[in-house]
Amino acid sequence: MTTSKRSPVSRTIRHILVGVLLMIGAPVSANPATKSAHDFVFTAIEGGPLPLSQFAGQAILVVNTASQCGFTHQYADLAEIWQRYRDQGLVVLAVPSNDFGGQEPGSEDEIKEFCEVTYGIDFPMTSKVHVRGDKAHEFYKWAAAELGSRAKPRWNFHKYLVSPGGELVDWFSTATSPTSPRVIVAIETHLPANERVGAAD
Repeated sequence: MTTSKRSPVSRTIRHILVGVLLMIGAPVSANPATKSAHDFVFTAIEGGPLPLSQFAGQAILVVNTASQCGFTHQYADLAEIWQRYRDQGLVVLAVPSNDFGGQEPGSEDEIKEFCEVTYGIDFPMTSKVHVRGDKAHEFYKWAAAELGSRAKPRWNFHKYLVSPGGELVDWFSTATSPTSPRVIVAIETHLPANERVGAAD
């Protein structure tokens, strides 16, 4: 029985290509077995697992949040688009993080109470996690590998849009309001019914 071996030249070429992609910030998947956002599991802010697979078939706007940030008012905008599009298949997922400026110092109970009392938040929230660096949640490591270094969170209220099929389809910086035309167009494009229409066309 014969076996095929990858030549040293082909391995060298592959390593060079990967290095070039990393230098320019192009997407390089760190784990080829991970093909979908639905492969990741957070912990719910109330406790217990929060698998993204439970949102399969819906668009997900994933936002790293903080309660003491100059952009905390975006919670109101997130609540607005959640109410507007939830019945059409949008999930807003808040991911509290203390990574930027120490602006999410509270416990999960304190964060949840603040969001409910101040903004009437009732969309899903995760427990507090890291979203950058070596300790980042695996979803955020994967997102950076998929979309490149330019798409990494630079501050609180960075946004990733996940399609109903689990693909990362867009990202938006902190300064981009959740109700801005760019975000709204992206959300509406990837609502389940609109994706089906697009596929049919």
